[in-house]
Amino acid sequence: MITKQSLNPNLLEAEYAVRGPIVIRAQELEEQGNKIIYCNIGNPQALKQKPLTYIRQMLSLIEYPELMNKPEIVKLYPKDMVEKAKTILQKHPHGTGAYTQSAGIPFIKQAVADFIHKRDGIPTNKDYIILTDGASKGVQAALIALLKSPNDGFMIPIPQYPLYSASIKLYGGKQIGYFIDEVARWQLNERILTESITKAKAEGINPVAIAVINPGNPTGAVLSYENIKMIVGFAKKHNLSIMADEVYQENVYDPKVKFYSFARVMHDLDEKDVSLFSFHSVSKGFLGECGHRGGYTEFRNIPPDVMAELVKLQSISLCANAVGQIATFLMVSPPQPNDESYNTYVIERDAILGELKTKAEILGKEINHIQGMSLETPQGAMYAFVKFVLPDDPDVDIKSMTPGQRECYETKRDIDYCTTLLEETGICVVPGSGFGQLPGTLHFRTTFLPPKDEIQEFVDKLKIFHLNYVNRLNESYKSSHTN
Repeated sequence: MITKQSLNPNLLEAEYAVRGPIVIRAQELEEQGNKIIYCNIGNPQALKQKPLTYIRQMLSLIEYPELMNKPEIVKLYPKDMVEKAKTILQKHPHGTGAYTQSAGIPFIKQAVADFIHKRDGIPTNKDYIILTDGASKGVQAALIALLKSPNDGFMIPIPQYPLYSASIKLYGGKQIGYFIDEVARWQLNERILTESITKAKAEGINPVAIAVINPGNPTGAVLSYENIKMIVGFAKKHNLSIMADEVYQENVYDPKVKFYSFARVMHDLDEKDVSLFSFHSVSKGFLGECGHRGGYTEFRNIPPDVMAELVKLQSISLCANAVGQIATFLMVSPPQPNDESYNTYVIERDAILGELKTKAEILGKEINHIQGMSLETPQGAMYAFVKFVLPDDPDVDIKSMTPGQRECYETKRDIDYCTTLLEETGICVVPGSGFGQLPGTLHFRTTFLPPKDEIQEFVDKLKIFHLNYVNRLNESYKSSHTN
C-alpha cells in the first residue's frame, strides 16, 4: 500500500497557505454552527458576489443551444445576446462538449489579441496566445518550460501568492525571494532585486525568470510605469524572462494610479531581448468566474520554434476546458453601447467595482485607527496585507537566534494570532508567513470580498480582538517574568 513516505518529496514539501490548516478549522467551526467571515481566498462568488447576467445568459445559450429554438424562452434574452451565441456556435460548431485545438479556439485567441491591442495600442499576434484553465495553469506551464535543471531559480516577490512557491517546489526548482518595499507602497526596489539575485548566484543558483504580480497579491499595490521600466531593465541586464501576473488589471480603485501592462511598457521601450509571459484570468476583475477556470497566456519575444514547444506542452493536457475558453471570450468581448444587453452589463460591472473600492477604503481607514496595526490602503486587486505589532516576549532573545530560528518563531506567532482570531471572532484570514514577510514583521492577508456589512463587522471585531490579544500577551509575559 502506498504511504505518505513513498510520495514525491517535492509534493510533501510544497505548501499552500490559502487553503491551509486555519481554513480547515474554519470549516469545522462552521459545521458546528458558528458564523465564519471567510477572508482567506479570492473567490468572489463564494462570498456573495453575483455573477454578471451577460456571462450566465450567454453560457446558458452556448451550453444548451436548443433554447434558441423555443420562442417563449428566447424572448427572455436580449437580441444581441442571441445573435452573438449563434455566431459563437457557427465559429465553433462542436459546442462545449468536444476537445478544442490545443492552444485554444482560434476566434477566441483572435478576440484576446484584439483586446490586448485595444487595451495597450500595440500590435498583438493571436498565434502567440494560448488559452488556459485559469491563469494558474499558464504560470505552471511557464515554470515547467523554463526549468532546465534543479539549480534553475525563479525570482518571486515576498510577500507572494503561494502558487509560485508551491509550484516551484513541486517541479524541483529553486525559489529566489525578493522583498517588495512596504515603505514605498509595495513597489519593487532595484537595490533589493540586485541583492537577491547576487545572493542566489553565490549559492550556485541559476536565475532564469522574475515573476511580478501587478496589481499585487497579497498587497493590493499597483506598480507605476517607471517601476515597470526598471523591472524590464533589470530583467534584460540579468538575462531573465518576465512572468507578468496581471489577473487583477480591472481591479484598480485609486484614481491616482493606473494599470500598465508589461507588454505595453516593453513595446514603448522597443525591448526585443526580454521574453515575456503575461497571464490573465476570468476569475478576478469584476467577473469572479473562478469555477469556470478560464484564462490566457500571451507571449512576446519568443522565437517560433520555442512557441511550437509551448504549444506542444499545452497539447499534453489536450486543451483548456471549452466553457472556460468561452468565458474568456466573453471577458474580452463585452457588450457594446448599441447592444440591448449593454446597460445591464455596465450597471452590474460598475456596482461590483464600486463596492470593492468602498470596502478597500473601509479597511484602510478603520485598520489604521487600530493601535498596533497599519495598512497601505489597497490601490487594486482584492486583498490587504495588514501589518500588526505584538509585544516582545522578555524571555526570548531574538538577537541570538539564527535566521531560521527567527523565522520559525515569527511564523508561530502569526499563526497563533490568526488561529485565535478565528476561534474568538469567526474571522478567517491567512498568516503573513504563508506569503512571506520581512524578518521582524508580522502580517496577515485578508480579502475585502465579503459584503460591505461583513467588512464593517470584520474591522469592528478585529479592533476589539487585537487590543484584548495584546493585553493578554502583556499580562502573560509579565506574570511569566515575575515568576
